[in-house]
Amino acid sequence: MKKPAETIPERVDLLVAGGVLLTMSDAMETFADAAIGISGGEILFAGSMRDYPELPEAAERIDASGKIILPGFINTHCHAAMTCFRGLADDLPLMEWLHNHIFPVEAKYVNRDMVYRGTLLAAAEMILSGTTTMADGYFHESSACRAAIEAGIRTVPAQGFIDFTPPGDEAVRNHIAVAEKFLGKWRDRSPLVTPALFPHTAYTCHKRTLKAVKAVARAEGALCFVHLAETAEENRVVRDATGLSPVRYAESLGILDPRTVAVHAVWLEPDEVRILADTGAAVSHSPESNMKLACGIAPIPELLAAGVRVGIGTDGAASNNDLDMVGEMNACAKIFKAARMDPTVMDAASVLRMATIGGARALGIGDRIGSIEPGKRADIVTIDCRKPKMTPLYNPYSQIVYSAGGADVSDSIIEGKVVMKNRRVLTLDLEKTMEDVEKIAAAVRKDLEERCVCRHG
Repeated sequence: MKKPAETIPERVDLLVAGGVLLTMSDAMETFADAAIGISGGEILFAGSMRDYPELPEAAERIDASGKIILPGFINTHCHAAMTCFRGLADDLPLMEWLHNHIFPVEAKYVNRDMVYRGTLLAAAEMILSGTTTMADGYFHESSACRAAIEAGIRTVPAQGFIDFTPPGDEAVRNHIAVAEKFLGKWRDRSPLVTPALFPHTAYTCHKRTLKAVKAVARAEGALCFVHLAETAEENRVVRDATGLSPVRYAESLGILDPRTVAVHAVWLEPDEVRILADTGAAVSHSPESNMKLACGIAPIPELLAAGVRVGIGTDGAASNNDLDMVGEMNACAKIFKAARMDPTVMDAASVLRMATIGGARALGIGDRIGSIEPGKRADIVTIDCRKPKMTPLYNPYSQIVYSAGGADVSDSIIEGKVVMKNRRVLTLDLEKTMEDVEKIAAAVRKDLEERCVCRHG
């Protein structure tokens, strides 16, 4: 994996030196006293300093002594702008949460400015906790793209689609036009942006919308996300309407293929695991959101055993309520051990793979990111081990999954650019970002108070 010393350039843009390197390559190579050279956003070499007796000059250097170096975390499912609604309606079943609380407030407050400011806050939170790529699904996604580029975070933004009434021909044509315009606008616009599409669910999108949006994605070679089999109630609703489970319904519509990401995939029958494997669809697993909304526990060990590409996502801040991938890994590793009474299931290294190279492969970009190898883009984070809870260090994989938290992430590099150094975000004004979202929240609070007064008169 490392490059021979004689091939190392005399000068690089960025040198990361010291610490323990977890490459997350197929061979799961690790290196002590690491040295990583980066130029033009690309990893040029990665290995131990002893392999490179003369390190190159560097325009910028990060001292990773006492830290673990690894690929940045890949959040395969979030609704970034929903940071504006964090904690708005907690402790409710999913359908009540959506239809009685989230959909009404979204109808009034979701606009381009709200999406831009909410996404900036989400990007800040994710950078601070080690996420370097977010797969986002929401509305006004061009505003989310602007925010992500400004923050310097890699994004797979998926323009959302939803039908509150069955769509006629004009509505379907409009969906197609919006999908084509979004993909055309952001394709090749920025190395940080890989545009995608997101029909919300099999019960909030008519079959005409699901098929039309997927057809555009397929024609453009873009990813298509869909919430699928998240709850028992969703299974009942879709069965009552179609006679099929959500997975079989999606299969019957022809929307499952290697460029489809099934989000949640909790309520699966054994043969539906095989359907996902046979169609090549990927899965995004959000354990904390699934626990909080009492959705259930997805059959992730079975999906992995079947060869399904599985990544980890946080879901939105209104249903989690944070965007911390380190905490998500901790939950992912532990929930299966408790549910199956087996401490060996979902070991730390496997979970860390899901949050890095596994997530990259689920999003179809594993050839570019997800591991630290020469030729890949430089999306790298460090975790500071010089803390009581991180001492001593025996196994770096389990240390990250079981001991660390998002606040232990020290440095973040995305596309070769240092966006956070020693816990200081360099691309955003954090105070202003939080203040802007607080202004939106103040209007939401006032509206909710007025509605409460009206109801109780």
